[in-house]
Amino acid sequence: MDFRLTEEHEALRESVREFAREVVAPVIAEHYEKHTFPYEVIRQMGKMGLFGLPFPEEHGGMGGDYFALCLALEELARVDSSVAITLEAAVSLGAMPIYRFGTAEQQARWLPKLLSGEALAGFGLTEPGFGSDAGGTQTRAVLDGDEWVINGSKAFITNSGTDITALVTVTAVTGTRPDGGKELSTIIVPSGTPGFTVAPGYSKVGWAASDTHELTFDDCRVPAANLLGERGRGFAQFLRILDEGRIAIAALAVGLAQGCVDESIRYAGERHAFGQPIGNYQAIQFKIADMEMRAHTARLAYYDAAARMLAGEPFKRQAAIAKLHASTIAVDNARDATQIHGGYGFMNEYPVARFWRDAKILEIGEGTSEVQRMIIARELGM
Repeated sequence: MDFRLTEEHEALRESVREFAREVVAPVIAEHYEKHTFPYEVIRQMGKMGLFGLPFPEEHGGMGGDYFALCLALEELARVDSSVAITLEAAVSLGAMPIYRFGTAEQQARWLPKLLSGEALAGFGLTEPGFGSDAGGTQTRAVLDGDEWVINGSKAFITNSGTDITALVTVTAVTGTRPDGGKELSTIIVPSGTPGFTVAPGYSKVGWAASDTHELTFDDCRVPAANLLGERGRGFAQFLRILDEGRIAIAALAVGLAQGCVDESIRYAGERHAFGQPIGNYQAIQFKIADMEMRAHTARLAYYDAAARMLAGEPFKRQAAIAKLHASTIAVDNARDATQIHGGYGFMNEYPVARFWRDAKILEIGEGTSEVQRMIIARELGM
């Protein structure tokens, strides 16, 4: 078993690390403070091919793999999570459903723009009153002739209201299954469709430079051909997408955790107390050592899940483990990094303050920690 990266993966990691330090780091604090979307950063990420990393060249992608995406997310999140989650959601939740389940016509229409970063897409799953209970979906879509008529609302949808958002895919109840349960399907709704309203952006604790909105559908009509995948397979489709996305979120969480280590080492060498750098004190050394241990073990967890996925092996349990562990240690590292920085850790001019605000959502988004434990237990046969 060899966890060393290939030359191609190592080159990608170094390239994204340099981009994060030289392009993202100098501008992201202002975007974060003003709650503005970093369009200039996103454009450069598009030119680098980051949005097309795990997609084949025939669709306009880079011909890489999902692990390459995870490496890019880790390096971006070492500097900023708003930029990292924009990429993660654009690929895993935006473009991937169309690539996995779309018709040739849907792929030809949407993928070139999405994989180039010219456009973004959102994934409309979560609803205001149901959250993790996706089976409680209330949004409905009724087939009226050759059109779907959609009514309902979605909450906390990333990349759904930017100037370059092209579409959202929406899960909706489209009928009743033979067993009496809800028939869930997924439908593409282009931005600007009459009846599709994007609410003002949320005022968030963290991820302040990412785009998140509530969406409303009021007799919103789209062509019947906008059905994504097979009718009634929406539940199975989004479970597949979320399983993959949890590996990506784990990578992002590892990046944040490692960024906390980076900033703490830097600060511990600069900050003096009682006549010497605080990094000379064993209390600080041990705290940073624990932070590095957490980041390292969480990285191995997402490496394992990604390897199983790429090998075509079952990976649901490993993805849940990676997401649960990485999000937990990201919160732990953010707390400890803030403590090491003391009063300065509470000041927004220091990156660890941003890390601290960004970490908590990792235990909630794309499946809460409680949901991950449910998945793990079920996979163990319980």
